Amino acid sequence: MITSMTGFGRGESSSNGFSVTVEIKTLNSRYLDISVRTPQSILDKELVLKEVIQKRLSRGKVSLMVNVEKSASKQTDLKLNSEIVAGYKDILNQLKEVAEITEPIMLRDILQFNNVFESKKEDPKDVETIWECTQKALEAAIDNLNRMRDKEGAELKTDLIHQINGISDMLETVTKLSEQRAPEVRERLHSRIKKMVSEDTFDPERMEMEIALLVDKMDINEEVIRLQSHLKFFIEALEADEPVGRRLNFLCQEINRELNTIGSKASDSKIAHHIVLGKEKLEQIREQVQNIE
Repeated sequence: MITSMTGFGRGESSSNGFSVTVEIKTLNSRYLDISVRTPQSILDKELVLKEVIQKRLSRGKVSLMVNVEKSASKQTDLKLNSEIVAGYKDILNQLKEVAEITEPIMLRDILQFNNVFESKKEDPKDVETIWECTQKALEAAIDNLNRMRDKEGAELKTDLIHQINGISDMLETVTKLSEQRAPEVRERLHSRIKKMVSEDTFDPERMEMEIALLVDKMDINEEVIRLQSHLKFFIEALEADEPVGRRLNFLCQEINRELNTIGSKASDSKIAHHIVLGKEKLEQIREQVQNIE
């Protein structure tokens, strides 16, 4: 089944006072492009996270965000730097003495300095817990993402089959019109050549050969067969159990090539009209294909 490249997934996991939420969003891209945002505590795991994603996704612009929340018992990450505070107190007392200030030192005076508090070092056990929760949440997020991508892919498949069948019906109509035109084209060419030559120099055999060559140039049977083959391969690709976005994009190029050739060789207003309708359907297909993994 085909899969869309756009989607969103969210996963959560909690343990020992930590709650980890992972959100993953994907957009269209020719290649797999992954960006990751994680807390400082698991920043060194970015490569591992990308490797997990690479095993589950093959194309798309992927944005991954990891958020960690702590319970009340885990909230305090700061501690007082007692030595620094004592040093600032001494400096402020000296300043009071030199400046002959009698007002007492207030807490707000100490808090003017930025390094009064310092971050606690992460407990290795806490880091391990966060990482374990992140892995579980990531798997859940990717599962949810892929469910959404598969659902959208199924809708894309239905629409693509409808459009391809439309081109196939158009091709059948064009083929019938072309077959009906062959005698008419031959007669018209026959009349034109008769008028272009005089009776004295008229060569019936040469005239027939010229007509045969011109009619052959207008024969679209070869292009019709190739186009039918491309349409068949397109439908088959939609049933494949692997990423087929690039293959479908290539087939769109080949279908467009054959439509252009048929339109130029047929040289008929009715056929040209049907070819335009077919190219409109193909343009819709190409837009959809850009969203397929």
